[in-house]
Amino acid sequence: MRVLVYPHSMEIGGSQLNAVELAAAVRDRGHDVLLVAEDGPLVGTVRELGLEWLPLAGGARRRRPSAAVARQLVELVGARRVDVVHGYEWPPGVEAFFGPRRRSGTAVVCTVMSMSVAPFLPRSLPLVVGTADIRRRALAAGFRRVTLIEPPVDVTANSALLPAGDFRERYGLAPDVPLIVTACRLVPELKLEGLLAAVTAVGSVNAAGLACQLAIVGDGPARPLIAERAAAVNAAAVNAASVDTAAGRPLVVLTGTLDDPRPAYAAADLTLGMGGSALRGMAFGKPLVVQGERGFWETLTPESAGRFCEQGWYGVGDGQDGALALAGILRELLTDPARRRQLGDFARDLVVQRFSLQRAAAIQETVYAVALDGRTGRHHLDTARSAAGIAAYKVRRKLARLRGTARVDDFNAVTGTTWAGGVKR
Repeated sequence: MRVLVYPHSMEIGGSQLNAVELAAAVRDRGHDVLLVAEDGPLVGTVRELGLEWLPLAGGARRRRPSAAVARQLVELVGARRVDVVHGYEWPPGVEAFFGPRRRSGTAVVCTVMSMSVAPFLPRSLPLVVGTADIRRRALAAGFRRVTLIEPPVDVTANSALLPAGDFRERYGLAPDVPLIVTACRLVPELKLEGLLAAVTAVGSVNAAGLACQLAIVGDGPARPLIAERAAAVNAAAVNAASVDTAAGRPLVVLTGTLDDPRPAYAAADLTLGMGGSALRGMAFGKPLVVQGERGFWETLTPESAGRFCEQGWYGVGDGQDGALALAGILRELLTDPARRRQLGDFARDLVVQRFSLQRAAAIQETVYAVALDGRTGRHHLDTARSAAGIAAYKVRRKLARLRGTARVDDFNAVTGTTWAGGVKR
């Protein structure tokens, strides 16, 4: 089987990293896999894994979805004799459907790792989603084939055996003070609230006399706001004559994007996160505090694991002070090293048993085979409904931009909601 994988971007991020690593794992099962994508930091990872990368027409500034990209996909399918096109997130899924699927009847699959499924995606398009809850909602909305593949982790490449190297020294972090690590894109939707709360919580925990430090790995448009809060926390610690800050060591550092964030996880004593980044920290045998919105923070334990496996590595709180809630959790974990070791071991075991890359690749292979068997038919009504939905969505987005209310990650900012026909209900 020859598969063309199309991630929605090549920035460092959960969905696109899953796309790349899963492509390599499917290749290792005996298939011919190539990637088409814009240029970006993850291209280096693609090459390290021995996958072929084809540059995408238009680059990062192209329209989404793009007719030019749809035509390029059609040309690639013909020239490279591709059997299945696999788009990650809704724009690649739409471009693949209206390009190779409509033009030449090629099997197409779409993976959605966002928190909700775009309502205008064709219902006949085979979907892969990351949580059981989203799968139920997609089926209820009328999607015909929806497969659950929880965010996979390469448990060999991500493990406690990987050395941290000079990570702490490189970023001026104390060698003997507990380190909290979070790795994610620094964007307003989903992430910003929790990141600001984490910075504040670390400051308050230190002010109360319990030393800890925080490394935020990643970059994005919300970085200036987070950096401002971090600078205030670091300055307050200096004014309070904190031992570490007096020695020139900050409590909070922002590393920016790292091509390989694994040394950060390896250096951590505990991790904060949601989605794929949460699972990656677990693979390193680190205790995890799951991040969400509206003040949500919760430690992964044997008691809470079932709920996270069902709803995803995320939660919605009651709107109370997230920094206060997290500070309480940190005090509990930082004062109990034995508890941290116990929770870290549990986290690693859970990832190995349920979220391994090899298990996900086997399921993905089956999804491709089913897509090949079910590609007959043109689905004219489905196509018309999807086209009308996309047009309406584009109008709404344009109006939102004019009003200054457009979201960066629109369908990653809608959670716990069933969508049907473009109406929220």
